[in-house]
Amino acid sequence: MSFSLDTPSAQTLKAEAKELRQQRATLGETLSHGAALEQVARAHGYRDWNTARAALPDRIVSPWQVGTRVKGLYLDQPFTGMLIGVQLLGNMQSYTVTIQFDEPVNVTPTFMFAALRHRVVSTVDIHGISSATRGNGNPQMVLRRA
Repeated sequence: MSFSLDTPSAQTLKAEAKELRQQRATLGETLSHGAALEQVARAHGYRDWNTARAALPDRIVSPWQVGTRVKGLYLDQPFTGMLIGVQLLGNMQSYTVTIQFDEPVNVTPTFMFAALRHRVVSTVDIHGISSATRGNGNPQMVLRRA
């Protein structure tokens, strides 16, 4: 059986159940962990938690792997490079990536002087887009497989 990057994992549903319990607790309602799992499973279209657990993978396949050749835009400057570090964040949807550029990237908006970056660390989603944006509204990082 194969799963797409949009397929939630069992860990993702467990995290959603934990968040649901916390939301209910702030409203003064008590919800057991089992009941939260059942509600989350039904919200994702499963009959119950056991059905969801049997159908879902333990973890999703990461779209970013150490050693992968990548290309994209960093601060609107094109680059090619290699992923030398990848860390899945707690929300199970974002990654902190460390990229070693093939050629240094000038990150200054003017060419009066150069501020060259050889390596950067950025947080991107499963599609390679950073949530952090520049002043012009463009994402700081757009990452693609080379």
